[in-house]
Amino acid sequence: MELTVQDIAGILPHRYPFLLVDRIVELEAGTRAVGIKNVTINEPFFQGHFPGHPIMPGVLILEALAQVGGVAAALAEGGVEDKVTYFVGIDKARFRKPVTPGDVLRLVMEITTCRRGIYCFDGKAYVGDKLVAEAELKATFAPRENS
Repeated sequence: MELTVQDIAGILPHRYPFLLVDRIVELEAGTRAVGIKNVTINEPFFQGHFPGHPIMPGVLILEALAQVGGVAAALAEGGVEDKVTYFVGIDKARFRKPVTPGDVLRLVMEITTCRRGIYCFDGKAYVGDKLVAEAELKATFAPRENS
């Protein structure tokens, strides 16, 4: 199953400039999801990270992975329109190679467990066949507060 950026925006609360996933190209609800992020020089973070030597911040690579995981978990959970997703943990984060404008990030998130409403993921980010970042991530859902 594939999802467009419009489909993703219907699942996640994130919006520009913080929606960091352009497309979901593989989806096995409750198991795994693979997303794509086209990295362009127009990204707002490149203005300051770093002028003359643009590198995508590692924390944003992790956020992009978390968003792919959020899509997978939301579809596994079903009926999350009245809930908000919280990113609750990162372990074993490693950054292997810099990500620069023109790169296409392939974001692979595998759900490893779900206990007491906390989803655990094994996340890997690739450019081509090169591993650029990896981490174990955790997320959960909580009721959305009415404001």
